[in-house]
Amino acid sequence: MSEAIKQLIIVSRAEFLLPNLGSIIMGLAWGVNPHSSLIELIILVILSFAIINISSAIGAQANTISDYELDSKDPRKKQLVQALDLFGHNRLKKVLIIELIITLALVVVFMLVTAKPVLLFMWLVGISLGYFYSAPPLRIKSRSWLAPITLILVLAILPILFAYVTFTLELNYFFLLALVGLVLTVYGVIIPTEIRDYFGDKAMGIITMTVRLGLAKASILSIILVSLGGTLFGMTYFITFAYGQYPILSFLVLAIAIADLIVLQKINKIYTLSKEYPKSSDQNHVAQEIVDLSANNPKWIMIITQTYSLLSIIFLLSKFFG
Repeated sequence: MSEAIKQLIIVSRAEFLLPNLGSIIMGLAWGVNPHSSLIELIILVILSFAIINISSAIGAQANTISDYELDSKDPRKKQLVQALDLFGHNRLKKVLIIELIITLALVVVFMLVTAKPVLLFMWLVGISLGYFYSAPPLRIKSRSWLAPITLILVLAILPILFAYVTFTLELNYFFLLALVGLVLTVYGVIIPTEIRDYFGDKAMGIITMTVRLGLAKASILSIILVSLGGTLFGMTYFITFAYGQYPILSFLVLAIAIADLIVLQKINKIYTLSKEYPKSSDQNHVAQEIVDLSANNPKWIMIITQTYSLLSIIFLLSKFFG
């Protein structure tokens, strides 16, 4: 049984756990009222965290099943393919259905507790997009520009809004500006994932946004989005801290600049290799360099999301101790 759980964790992409936690923290930081009941706050956080993470697992499992043929040709995804084989395709489909039913029940309870029907609507939209991003017949990931829009909604906008709306329905323009900054940054740092899969996707006729744009243009877009997103996010928190109870905290925004610069240097290297690739006499070697470098993308996502989460945690604490 323990071995089966281990394989299930692998196909559910447990590495998304911390980024999902970041969504909860940001939504909580901006939406929570410091005068709320501590017990109520804990219950809402636990429920929202469970809903977001199980929903994320459902999307990841659908992706693992749908991309099995493609992933089996990618040596970097050997562990994922083996885990699915060991756990069993049909067994995973049954688990996915059970998870879907459990999550739906949790969302309904959550909606009744908070008296906010919009939470059920948001979940239905998010889980549908997450599932059909990879699964047929829609397979949104192969539909060019529709793919990045779906990713942005599923990975950034909907989870954070779900957490935010859990605590308040008030419109906060600074929150929206911070969300826009985060969304731009998140998709910017996800593009190298598509770059990593570029050669396999192109060979299989999967027209992702990166396949349509080409390696060099996709790399430039990644650099622009991370730079612009980081600037917006950092500016929002700088202003919020500067005019809050603890103005000295505004200097912590430097952490965002440092994290973004670390990642931007790596993406710029991908861009350099991408320009070299068409003119190279040894394209296979350059292609492998691009794949190997962009395969470090999960680390870059972690650097940025956890840095941004840290700022949100500090903002949250400043609310309670201000």
